[in-house]
Amino acid sequence: MFNVTSLSALREGRRVASASRQGDEASARLRQRAAACGMFPGRGWVVLLCFFLLAATASADRRKDGSKVDPIFELPMPDLLPLVPQPDSPLPPVREMRPPIRHTVNLQQQGIDVSHYQGRINWEEVAHSGDVAFVYVKATEGSGYVDDCYVRNLYGAKRVGIPVGVYHFFSPTASPLVQLENFRTNVDPRQQDLIPIVDVEKRGRGSLAQFQSRLRAFLEGVERMFGVKPIIYTGVNFYAKYLEGRFTGYRFMVARYADEFPGLSDDVPIVLWQYSCTSYVDGIKGHVDRSVFLDRYTVADIMLPY
Repeated sequence: MFNVTSLSALREGRRVASASRQGDEASARLRQRAAACGMFPGRGWVVLLCFFLLAATASADRRKDGSKVDPIFELPMPDLLPLVPQPDSPLPPVREMRPPIRHTVNLQQQGIDVSHYQGRINWEEVAHSGDVAFVYVKATEGSGYVDDCYVRNLYGAKRVGIPVGVYHFFSPTASPLVQLENFRTNVDPRQQDLIPIVDVEKRGRGSLAQFQSRLRAFLEGVERMFGVKPIIYTGVNFYAKYLEGRFTGYRFMVARYADEFPGLSDDVPIVLWQYSCTSYVDGIKGHVDRSVFLDRYTVADIMLPY
């Protein structure tokens, strides 16, 4: 007698044999159809089968509404051809970095610079404060401007015994000769204690060569007027962009409102460091610029020789 397991195995064997016979019959029919079409009896049925498979694949690429079905994967696209190589452009020259210069400051001799922005100054209180060793006052700007407080500040500082000098705000667009005339008309070197300063902060729209030429002409005119080279006032970035390498024969007053010492890209002497524009001094309402000597320099180094 058969058990249940043997009966199931028998039934499964019969099902497989029946499927095999059906497959053989289907293959025979395909071969008969291929022979009827004149195909080679040995390989014709293979060609026909491939045709049916291709047709089925093509129909599977479309949905019932006719829209294309996105493929499960796509063959990779070939790499793009490289562009035609271009000649190398020359690299910009690399500026040699100088090691940072360690400065010292002379906190015992600090100074200020003032203009009409500070209004009326009580020079007696400034002198009694004891922390102002020198002062620069604004005299002129450009080709025709004269500071409203120039004369009052000049004589006020001299009256209380503070060494005083003047500065001119240079205009890059005005003629250097006209600026010199404005400066000479309003400034008497015999009334000054300190070497004058030329304030250079604006570049203008002309060429760099024109700017530098005009500035040099004005500086040389002031030198002829006072008998000494003036001090140039500027900023670190402005110097690197517009003055580097062209005015190394001058001494500088550099504005830098930070804790780090100022340093210029050229090895030029920095006499004064304007380290603050928000300081307070007795006798002056509001903020005032404050400067300090660097390294070995003192008030004696900025005094006129006469």
